[in-house]
Amino acid sequence: MKRIAIQGIKGSFHDIAAHQFFENEEIELICCSSFEQLFQTLKEDPMAIGMAAIENTIAGSLLHNYELLRDSGTSIVGEHKLRIKHSFLCLPEDNWDTITEVHSHPVALMQCRDFLDRHDSLKVVEATDTAGAARAIAQGQLHGHAAIGSAALAEMYGLKVLEEGIETNKHNFTRFLVFSNPARANLLRNILQTDKASIVFALPHEEGSLSQVLSILSFYKLNLTKIQSLPIIGHEWEYLFYVDVQFNDYTRYSQGIDAIRPLTSDLKILGEYKHGKECI
Repeated sequence: MKRIAIQGIKGSFHDIAAHQFFENEEIELICCSSFEQLFQTLKEDPMAIGMAAIENTIAGSLLHNYELLRDSGTSIVGEHKLRIKHSFLCLPEDNWDTITEVHSHPVALMQCRDFLDRHDSLKVVEATDTAGAARAIAQGQLHGHAAIGSAALAEMYGLKVLEEGIETNKHNFTRFLVFSNPARANLLRNILQTDKASIVFALPHEEGSLSQVLSILSFYKLNLTKIQSLPIIGHEWEYLFYVDVQFNDYTRYSQGIDAIRPLTSDLKILGEYKHGKECI
């Protein structure tokens, strides 16, 4: 049985993503209240596997998770892209005439902005987790309160769905990364299927330094699928660059990494893994 640490509780989108990624495998969830706690769990339990959201097609990147991942010393072993479908949930006795406020995670609320604008009389309350908001309503029998989250939460917590598919953009996907301590990662990774890598590096504050690196990656036919810069704390106007590349030839990929090393500093391979397909 695999032990999977996630942020959130059962019924959260992290829970759904974990069960989809480890389909047909027996897993035990370790539910963490924050991403910091998730990475601390992996530090304390070398056999645990972590799964965390890293970006959303609407909300963008979860910048702090890049920092947590880099500082943790863990290695990425996979990714999963989950289609996010939001529903409007409440107690069975409630309806549109009785609902006065809605609770959910800030990102979920943002993803349903058009729906909330159409129901502007509702008080919007931020919660730490979509599933947690639904559970709180069910356990507290909070009449007049609604939650936004997965439709699966209705059956899980005895709620009803007033409306499904309330997300503004129907092409709403969240990308999750799967990671573990390096020793465990070697057991989980299938090198024959590896076709994607995540790396991070710093560059000198000089004209053309980034373009040189990107040119080399292009020369080695590495497909740049993501680039994210974050400031280096204490070093004004200096940045770390988080880059994802896909490749068809592992040897050519390795040569490309070796070629950019002299142009960078603190280059670190965060993980080499099989790219994830969008899961509806």
